[in-house]
Amino acid sequence: MQREQKYYSIAIDGPAGAGKSTIAKLVAKELQFIYVDTGAMYRAIGLLAVKEGIGMQEEEALGALARKADINLKYENGRQQIYLNGENVTDDIRTEEAGKMASAVGKVKAVREKMVDLQKKIAESDHVIMDGRDIGTVVLPLADLKVYLTADARVRAERRFKELTGKGISCNIEEIEKDIVARDYQDMNREASPLKQAEDAVALDCSYMTIEEVAASIINLFRKAVS
Repeated sequence: MQREQKYYSIAIDGPAGAGKSTIAKLVAKELQFIYVDTGAMYRAIGLLAVKEGIGMQEEEALGALARKADINLKYENGRQQIYLNGENVTDDIRTEEAGKMASAVGKVKAVREKMVDLQKKIAESDHVIMDGRDIGTVVLPLADLKVYLTADARVRAERRFKELTGKGISCNIEEIEKDIVARDYQDMNREASPLKQAEDAVALDCSYMTIEEVAASIINLFRKAVS
């Protein structure tokens, strides 16, 4: 009798700007896991809502939009690409507007149900590492390792400011910090799958750690968890 394939999974949750995606990509590369950018999936719906002229408060319309949306994750030239209704929107979803809308659509139950279903199916077919707000609590409750990654709001604002100015984008660090704090509150207080640390998650404050140090810590935690 053939043994059923065991697929490992790592869940990384935490507030916006903590570096979850960057860290997850490094860990995925080292462990040869599939990195699933769940935030990009919500950003895709947020982008679609912006294009369709649907407001943040129109929950019924947002839910209907998500149910009919076709979202696919593909790996091309070693990089994850996001396809929305057949169109590559990998770069388009990284605008501030799409990010704010992503947090808003994430509050809608119908949107989350659609995204969680897609994410669970991906985890059933490969070794994965996912990052988001409710991965360890909702999407992958049986993950081999759960990490709650956080950082001080000011530190996160400074990182975002540096990233944007490095791209030649004019911005205000005080406004960025204000937006981060507001988004934290929204994510932690939404009715559908609020951001919170899973009871069995390892808390990791990366305020004063390098990206490489955080990735190494998570890899060590995973290897201990499955040994």
